[in-house]
Amino acid sequence: MSARERILQRLRERADGALQAPVSDFSVVTGRNWTRQERVEHFERWISSVHGEVIHCSSTNWTGVLATVLRDKGVERLALGREHAIAREAREVLDAGDVELVDVDRDVDGWRRELFEQVDAGLTSTLGGIAETGSLWLWPTVDEPRLLSLVPPIHIAVLDADCIDDTLFDVMRRHGWADRMPTNALLISGPSKTADIEQTLAYGVHGPRELVVLLRQ
Repeated sequence: MSARERILQRLRERADGALQAPVSDFSVVTGRNWTRQERVEHFERWISSVHGEVIHCSSTNWTGVLATVLRDKGVERLALGREHAIAREAREVLDAGDVELVDVDRDVDGWRRELFEQVDAGLTSTLGGIAETGSLWLWPTVDEPRLLSLVPPIHIAVLDADCIDDTLFDVMRRHGWADRMPTNALLISGPSKTADIEQTLAYGVHGPRELVVLLRQ
């Protein structure tokens, strides 16, 4: 019997028997069972460790906190959407202020130069956070395109504490990614950073140099 025939015989013998699917054990990527406060603490510790800035606020005073952040950081032109509740609330407070609001719901080819050279900060909502890694996750839309969080020197993100999950696996399971995988989900774990061959970190080379998280509790 040739080697080829022996291989085919073994395959036939295995096919004749009952095939059992392996049992998947996801315990290594889930099962943290943290409390809400523990999730907040884990998230803040990890995102702060990579130069992310977390500012605590509430659902009622966050726009005032936003205005203070913009003033303290010298932001003169803020890019933001229109349709999302976060953008609408921000516009109500900032419309009469000194910060110029830049609309993003337009073809990027028509304002690419403005976006890259004349916008000081971008404001986005978030769909949640991941406590284990200190990450934000965003699902960009036409109203909040991904460039809004990837291009301006400062990215300001609004996160609700109740939307922080333990792990990425928990996010995927709770939001049904197996049935409806987002085509363009973004995971953000701090400002943009890179390192040269000597491992010297530089921030803001390929994206925002600052990440500010307004954590609503």
